[in-house]
Amino acid sequence: MKEELNELSKVEQLARQLEPDQKVLRQWSESVLQYGLSFVDELDSSGAYQAHDGSTLHFDDIQEGRGNIDQVIQELKDKVDSIGINPASGGHLGYIPGGGLYPAALGDYLAAVTNRYAGIFYANPGAVSMENDMIKWTAEQMGYPSNCGGNLCSGGSIANLIAITTARDKMNIEGERVRDAVVYMTQQVHHCIHKALRIAGLGNTIWRNIPLDASFRMDVERLEKQIQVDRQAGLNPFLVVGSAGTTDVGAVDPLEDLARICSASGCWFHVDGAYGAAFRLLEDKAELFSGMELSDSMVIDPHKGFFLPYGLGIVLVKDKLAMAKSHAYQANYMQDAMNDSDLDFSPADLSPELTKHFRGLRMWMSLKLLGSTALKAGIREKHLLAKYFWHSIQGIGFEVGPEPALSVVTYRYPFEESANEMNLELMKYVLADGHNFISSTTIEEEVWLRLAVLSFRTHRDRIDHLMDTLRKGVENLRSR
Repeated sequence: MKEELNELSKVEQLARQLEPDQKVLRQWSESVLQYGLSFVDELDSSGAYQAHDGSTLHFDDIQEGRGNIDQVIQELKDKVDSIGINPASGGHLGYIPGGGLYPAALGDYLAAVTNRYAGIFYANPGAVSMENDMIKWTAEQMGYPSNCGGNLCSGGSIANLIAITTARDKMNIEGERVRDAVVYMTQQVHHCIHKALRIAGLGNTIWRNIPLDASFRMDVERLEKQIQVDRQAGLNPFLVVGSAGTTDVGAVDPLEDLARICSASGCWFHVDGAYGAAFRLLEDKAELFSGMELSDSMVIDPHKGFFLPYGLGIVLVKDKLAMAKSHAYQANYMQDAMNDSDLDFSPADLSPELTKHFRGLRMWMSLKLLGSTALKAGIREKHLLAKYFWHSIQGIGFEVGPEPALSVVTYRYPFEESANEMNLELMKYVLADGHNFISSTTIEEEVWLRLAVLSFRTHRDRIDHLMDTLRKGVENLRSR
């Protein structure tokens, strides 16, 4: 035992290095804070995209941990923050941009320092209560009942997985019933739905891609007929996935009609609103989302439409008990935490996660410090900017897709020859400029460029700069 005590004394001295004194902590904190503030201050001039040669980046040896804070920050700046897409930039106009509100970063800092566990009420009643209040607030905005089930998870992928798993179990899709079960969606549905179906053991169900109407929305008549045909064939229609804001074109399916069909046919109705559901906060968009409140489950990503940093999705499920039956667990070592509150379920009972980061703090701090009025104004601005671009880009000769229902615009220049290849070259021209980042998609074998406005830092000057760059790019390519 004496040897163990001697070793314990030695390793304790080394282990105490994990808790630097206040002087060191203050120095580190001030350096990190200064870097963060400088990063934000320089966003307008730093650009939205910087190409990289594709080589793997290697970081300095960490075995001894003897780098000073300035060296650490410089390596971060050089190898992480200076290449690739800059999601914090107002020029991030491709894919679906993320957010990055500053109060959310402060919330994450405090969540990490205090290290509160937000999975079980017993462990931290305040953290769980705060997250539940964020879920209730979101449910109210979406037209869901306040007593619905909900969870703050890492993003739309896990949120959709939770909903689909709940639907699977509620509808008893197991064993031999899997092969006869039918899922209905469109080609515009986000690929995380396919991924969630596979992970949930539904890869062998029958997937029906229902045709789209002229506005890239699910054709409800074709859906209704397909369900009838499948039922007559002895199959089991069980899940309809509607989109509230598709990634490609920002389309919102006719949700009220889908809800009616699901009610009549006994299908679970799920809405993936990861990108678009935030626009329901706008009064003049309520009709567009009519019927979403009738769904059985839905998803929204605050790290998109609420402008928060990456890593926060919300799933809402009307049948909380069904949600818990699919995800709740018990273990002997957790017996002290059971039946500890008047809550029906803790967050860990409604999600695959047991270890749970205190994500709610970033959302709560942002709403408390900035308010919902500013949030709604930001969402409204993004829609108006997309409409402004849609109208203006036609004036310099571009073809456009549907008028934006939300904040995504598809457009292409009608080059006389090799239009697909030339539009991709035009995209490369914009990326080489670096001030803005855009992306492309292929619709019915035609390449279309995409504008996706969702960064809270995007304002009209960015859109004007992009259009000027596109005009110069067209002139450059045509002069060849």
